[in-house]
Amino acid sequence: MIIKLSNASDKPIYEQITQQIKQSILSGKLIAGDPLPSIRSLAKDLKISVMTTKRAYADLERDGFIETVAGKGSFVAERNQDFLREELLRQVEEHLQKAVQLAKTADLPPKEVLDLLSLLLEEEV
Repeated sequence: MIIKLSNASDKPIYEQITQQIKQSILSGKLIAGDPLPSIRSLAKDLKISVMTTKRAYADLERDGFIETVAGKGSFVAERNQDFLREELLRQVEEHLQKAVQLAKTADLPPKEVLDLLSLLLEEEV
């Protein structure tokens, strides 16, 4: 598992780790039962504090993405398709909200924004 951290990002390091692991799970790169690196191992590899990786894993566990088994480590949690779809839908809504804010800032009419979205969706097919 490759995690890339950016000091230039406005997101804290633990959030960067959390987001990248979530994306790996949602995209299917990590599947249910896959082991994650230990907290200490990940901290050492990324050259960051153990507390930072512990916070990321705690957030992932709280959100139901991973499970931690005492003495064995952390693993990708078994997820149902409805939950995965809901998480992806939440992310799409978040990105569309940012796009709407930019469109308003640029004073683009709604029809032009919808036409652009339709064009982008067609290109992806």
